[in-house]
Amino acid sequence: MASSDEFLLGVSGCPPAQQTAAKRGKPSLPPFFFAPAPRKIAALSAVYNGWPDPGLHLYMHRTWPYPRVVCHRGGGALAPENTLAGIRKAAAMGFRGVEFDVMLSADKVPLLIHDETLDRTTNGRGSVAATPYARLASLDAGAWFSPEYRGERVPSFEEAGKLCAQLGLWANVEIKPARGFERETGVAVAKLALELWGGASISPLLSSFEPASLEAARAAAPELDRGYLTDRLGSGWDEAARALGCVSVHCNCEYLTEGQVDEVRGAGYWLLCYTVNEPAIARRLFSRGIDAIFTDRLDLIPPDFA
Repeated sequence: MASSDEFLLGVSGCPPAQQTAAKRGKPSLPPFFFAPAPRKIAALSAVYNGWPDPGLHLYMHRTWPYPRVVCHRGGGALAPENTLAGIRKAAAMGFRGVEFDVMLSADKVPLLIHDETLDRTTNGRGSVAATPYARLASLDAGAWFSPEYRGERVPSFEEAGKLCAQLGLWANVEIKPARGFERETGVAVAKLALELWGGASISPLLSSFEPASLEAARAAAPELDRGYLTDRLGSGWDEAARALGCVSVHCNCEYLTEGQVDEVRGAGYWLLCYTVNEPAIARRLFSRGIDAIFTDRLDLIPPDFA
């Protein structure tokens, strides 16, 4: 057994998310099946968001009500990231949960993209935050990945949310603000998420690396769950997550220690890890009590893996 301060997976267990796009292959796609996720416990968000009693925080912990294998950036390594095609790919393979990034255009339209610049995942150039959505929507966001996806567009958050509802997919919406737009993006994403999923039995979870974005999202839509997203769990993470009313902690599995797993779970948070692309690593994480993982390898880690 590793000591509490040793990395759970060793030094090279999980590649950072930024490295996964460069490792895309063309593996075969077996037919996977996944049972529908259970419905969310009523009023759970209200209890967490209000923090009425520290004891309730621990008492209300468990059970994770969402899919345990979540497709990273839509379709993982099998489709261009943050596109409707990627979301459809995940659903076609039987997955019930997707994660994607949302940023604002120059005219404040929430849209799906990861980078602050257009260069890597579209045929455009320049800053996302300085480009109107009409221009962004005209760009090709699929040809860089493969000719099969030529003509795939940069989708709006509204389009992605409606598609998730149509396909019955749960969504982890990462608020990914351009520098200087942290609060504005948090408000816009939370308000639209509340509108898109209004009345749904399963609501999305909003996460972000930016505390200001989560704080703004909480003020705009307190009833939506929030996740504290970080690379490493440093000192003060519990106070920060609690202050933001977060229900979950999302971290890089490469830097997660045995002691931190116990600490997070003991504090009552759900614990999610990114980006897990090897079945052996996924198996070890689940055996240690991780609630869910984000993966690019939809072909290796099926939806019913956990």
